[in-house]
Amino acid sequence: MTAGARAARRAAELRTELQHHNFLYYVLDAPEISDAAYDGLLRELQRLEAAHPELITPDSPTQRVGAEPLKAFGTLRHSLPMLSLDNAFSEQELADFDRRVRERLGTEGTVEYAAEPKLDGLAVSLRYEDGLLVQAATRGDGTTGEDITQNIRTIASVPLRLRGLDFPPVLEVRGEVYMTRAGFQALNARAAEQGQKVFVNPRNAAAGSLRQLDPRVTAARPLEIYCYGVGAVEGGALPDRHSTILERLKDWGLRIYAGVECVRGLEGCIDYYARIERQRDGLPFDIDGVVFKVDRLDQQRELGFVARAPRWAIARKFPAQEETTRVQAIGIQVGRTGKLTPVAKLEPVFVGGVTVTNATLHNEDEVRRKDVRSGDTVIVRRAGDVIPEVVAVVPALRPASAGPPFDLYRQLGGQCPVCGSAIVREEGEADWFCTGGLFCPAQRKEAIIHFASRRALDIEGLGDKLVDQLVERELIRDVADLYSLTAEQLAGLERMGRKSAEKLVAALEKSKQTTLERFLYALGIPEVGEATAVALAARFGSLDALIEGSIEYAKAQAVDADETAAARAQRLKATSLQQVPDIGPTVADRIAQFFGERHNREVIDKLIRAGVHWLDVEATPVVGQRLAGKTFVLTGSLEAMTRDQAKARLLALGAKVSGSVSKKTDYLVAGAEPGSKLAKAEQLGVRVLDEAGLLQLLGD
Repeated sequence: MTAGARAARRAAELRTELQHHNFLYYVLDAPEISDAAYDGLLRELQRLEAAHPELITPDSPTQRVGAEPLKAFGTLRHSLPMLSLDNAFSEQELADFDRRVRERLGTEGTVEYAAEPKLDGLAVSLRYEDGLLVQAATRGDGTTGEDITQNIRTIASVPLRLRGLDFPPVLEVRGEVYMTRAGFQALNARAAEQGQKVFVNPRNAAAGSLRQLDPRVTAARPLEIYCYGVGAVEGGALPDRHSTILERLKDWGLRIYAGVECVRGLEGCIDYYARIERQRDGLPFDIDGVVFKVDRLDQQRELGFVARAPRWAIARKFPAQEETTRVQAIGIQVGRTGKLTPVAKLEPVFVGGVTVTNATLHNEDEVRRKDVRSGDTVIVRRAGDVIPEVVAVVPALRPASAGPPFDLYRQLGGQCPVCGSAIVREEGEADWFCTGGLFCPAQRKEAIIHFASRRALDIEGLGDKLVDQLVERELIRDVADLYSLTAEQLAGLERMGRKSAEKLVAALEKSKQTTLERFLYALGIPEVGEATAVALAARFGSLDALIEGSIEYAKAQAVDADETAAARAQRLKATSLQQVPDIGPTVADRIAQFFGERHNREVIDKLIRAGVHWLDVEATPVVGQRLAGKTFVLTGSLEAMTRDQAKARLLALGAKVSGSVSKKTDYLVAGAEPGSKLAKAEQLGVRVLDEAGLLQLLGD
């Protein structure tokens, strides 16, 4: 045997042995060797790989850190959404949850629940392909999260490769990254010694550590993970109970909480909650409640989902920490989406680990329900919650000088307090919104960042910090001003040399040529995401036609005193705007309001005068969703249309367009010079269409 072969065999033995000891240490909590012995094995592997770099594998224990620092985080779209959980703050609310579960299942018997503590950390999704960790993302908005793959790889309790051979080819694992109290205290002690800023609590420390652009910083932080479930699974078979799936994850080397139990009915839930609450202060990490999930997967499927939460799970929260203080005034905050939120300006009070001076009042209806007024003494709650909230007023302490009952519209005179645009509230809705999305300074930074994002106008080099400088120095007042920037102006900004400035000017020039769907998405119209933008572009074909459709819808909203609500709804449904697939009255209202605001139209006109352009396409008539339920993947270049246009046509017919080929793919559309997707489709037996076949399917 040659020296190289001996080195390769020894490296493989060391990797296997180190992965085995990682499993014993992190998953089973039963180490067989000392830390010094483990370090000795790791150093031997490091020496071998240094001498023979060709032996380094992606799942080697030596590769926990090694990537270059990132300039910015990318985004990853979750194959299955990472849903939030509904909360129960009392035993009665937990009992109501159990009753609803039994009623929907049509059973009077006892339902079994998987129960586990709710860690106060950061939710993440890990994607394994053929057992190898390939991607990791934060929860984000539930649909799209930050790409934190490099940082997740630095966490020792995250296996880089799964154990065994019986795992599915594609497995998404959901978990919570957290920091122990001891690790948090040690981290803050080191930070204080070095004169650095200390963290407020373990959750903030964990979240901040996971979002470091330099993975070496993350590697130095004491992060841990517990896995609590799965997301998308392709191939293979999983058990039919949630609790058994967790055991399977453990067998594959993933870390789960040892105290997960399967309890029976409401009484079992109440007992488990009480036991965990008694143990809470003695646990090595922070928790803010207990999660209960219906254990049987067939029952989970039968129960389904509501809005952004499953009907089969709930978080029973621990009582939050509360303090009393006085409301100095009620202000109105304009959020990045234009939402107007009443905020209580408070006398400073220390609650939930921080000094609180502001607390959300959520919306006008909530302020009126609680009857919060300036001068009132109120109870403020924060523990575990990112945003403090006013829980209740203490009526007995209300002074004679307290302000009048809250009226948001009257207080603002019907105008946004920042930009003066009209404010609107949908019938039956609680929230007011500013309609000046492209113009309003409060929404300016977010509007520009969104406009420049990869899926919008894709302006490379225009990051958050640069946008901050441009806005703060008043070099731009809206997105259209981007196109008047010069290399000389940009070169004078912090961390912007002449070469970087010229690159950004070139990127701005390149971004002027786009598509209608990208332009619509870039405008940041409330409720209009990528799919809706594609559907609008396909239905109307041009911006002018869409604006005409918005005007038509706004006119149709006129109230006729003799008309019933049902008749008015039917009349609105007949408008061209509501004829677009998946656009209901709420989305239609948002679109009409956006284009009805003069400030927004002025910014759009400026963009077009600046040279932003696209090719109008033939509008797609309203047709049945004859491709509903079919999944397409596009590869290669097309001649009759662009791939974006093909995607728009398919979506308009109800199809789903995916970026990767799997067993669930119905058709692969292969244009000229197709990539590796074609080989994978042929391997999986997926039907392949050439461009002529696609046009025939579309009816061209």
